[in-house]
Amino acid sequence: MVDTPEIRVLPDNLVNQIAAGEVVERPSSVVKELVENSIDAGATKIEVTLIDGGKSLISVLDNGHGMSRDNLSKCIERHATSKLKNNDLFNINFMGFRGEALPSISSIARVSITTRTKDDDNAWELVIEGGNKKDIKPAKLNYGTKIEVRDLFFATPARLKFLKASSTETAKCVDIINRIAMANPEIAFYLDDGIKKKIALNAEQGELFDAQKKRLSKIMGKEFAENSILVNQQRENVKIYGHISLPTLNKNNSLAQYFFVNGRPVRDKLLLGATKGAYNEFLAGGRYPYACLFIEVEPIDVDVNVHPAKAEVRFRNSQLVTGLLVSSIRNAINSAGHLASNTLSSNAIDYIATNNTPTPAQSNLYETRRVENFQYQAKPVNKSYGNNLELNDYMPEIKDNVSVKTEMVNDDMVQTDFEKPLGLAKAQYHKNYIIAQTQDGITIIDQHAAHERLVYEDMKHNFENGKIQRQMLLIPEVVELDVSGFDYMMGCIEDLEKLGLVIEEFGDNTIVVREVPSLIGETDIKGLIKSIADDLAEHGTQISLSDKIHNIIATIACHGSVRSGRVLNFEEMNKLLRDMEATPHSGQCNHGRPTYVELKLSDIEKLFNRK
Repeated sequence: MVDTPEIRVLPDNLVNQIAAGEVVERPSSVVKELVENSIDAGATKIEVTLIDGGKSLISVLDNGHGMSRDNLSKCIERHATSKLKNNDLFNINFMGFRGEALPSISSIARVSITTRTKDDDNAWELVIEGGNKKDIKPAKLNYGTKIEVRDLFFATPARLKFLKASSTETAKCVDIINRIAMANPEIAFYLDDGIKKKIALNAEQGELFDAQKKRLSKIMGKEFAENSILVNQQRENVKIYGHISLPTLNKNNSLAQYFFVNGRPVRDKLLLGATKGAYNEFLAGGRYPYACLFIEVEPIDVDVNVHPAKAEVRFRNSQLVTGLLVSSIRNAINSAGHLASNTLSSNAIDYIATNNTPTPAQSNLYETRRVENFQYQAKPVNKSYGNNLELNDYMPEIKDNVSVKTEMVNDDMVQTDFEKPLGLAKAQYHKNYIIAQTQDGITIIDQHAAHERLVYEDMKHNFENGKIQRQMLLIPEVVELDVSGFDYMMGCIEDLEKLGLVIEEFGDNTIVVREVPSLIGETDIKGLIKSIADDLAEHGTQISLSDKIHNIIATIACHGSVRSGRVLNFEEMNKLLRDMEATPHSGQCNHGRPTYVELKLSDIEKLFNRK
């Protein structure tokens, strides 16, 4: 006879420890749960103290509504909560709702909870050690709640070895509080690690968007706040709002992208993917924008109970949410017009100031004279530099690198163009950079990058409206490709024709190009075809048809734009500036690089100690 094991119900304390393994991963998990409870309690000020990264002590003090003596006794019972009044798990209006956090934390640490409501004459304190509850006693505390968690994981010591250094654990706690603080600008947050304050965020005043931007400036940095665009759009019962960065402000990972669903911070692949797709036309591969976006949906239309730490959600209509997210971001970027990140200007000024501060000897090399309209001309003086090294050997005259200099045209035109955002073209430098003068500074334009964006936007518009113009080649171009490139090109013949590129098979792995888009003018047809083939081979079938089309347009635009090294006359340069001002997204090329940098006269004068 085979003995079968007896099935038994686990004791409550062991059940709580098992639950703690899911809910409480590290000190930051405890901080998250307790701070969210404080928010649910209506707190307007939350103070967190950590010792040893939270391993020795986590203290959370709030000024919320507190708990009565009876509720204090119940709060550490498993699945005891005040947040599901109708027992409706699909209509949740609070950050917490499962009643697992406090009993789970209490089962693996030494916890004291002191709380007081405005109606109570005194506070009450409850102490729990490893799940063992002691008697409730009177205590001293202003209204609100203070929870102290000491010796985290003392009851499950094996978990301690998975924790990192105290500095790392503190950093994770800082990150989670910052995330929560982004969604609650009206609440003050403070965090002290026992040595110094790591977070000191006072409550922000004003309208929602203004308060939010102030809070984001303190958390994500002034750079983001100054180069962000407002997102605010609604469709049916879904609303998306927040701030995103101009495409020219980006980084090499997605860690600066924050998403909130009904105020709850989430890390969702669906939302990350939609954001990446929205920026697809503006950023090169491997670059990511900054973003802080809030999604509001009816509680019944989102399931927040799909992850132990509530870090993921599931939408009832995910297509509606992602579609609105993409359109919201693209509309916001469209509204920015030709703007580029002003950080570029600051970086340029800082670089010049750091790397080009003249020595006293160098300062005497030139005597400068100011000429009309803020133009400067260097005039060598009869002096030598160092060991009889002539000045012209040391530094070639600037004029040698100027491809085109514009003379003064009629005053009306000059005044009109000076008032335009990108100013009046004054010179072409190194056969690639246009120098333009504005009313209060100068702009430096990369002619190739700028024209690439103009061609791209023009082709995209014409393609969407079925108006791509084609021109027949007098001598068809024969291009030989590798096997994969040839196969992908043959598979896209119809799409390429819609874009104005007519090709035919011409033997083994060889194609012949009959017609090209009129917009691209004279270009290296063979190089263009090989670039498109390489791009198609790289992405294969992993991208949508729409993305494939846009990638091909981007490649055509790159090959069809004004090349570096081409000399432009005054009319061509000025037309490029006016076209940029009238074209959306012209502040960056198709790869996310800036097309121009603006330097204010006040910043330039600082370099010369004029201010």
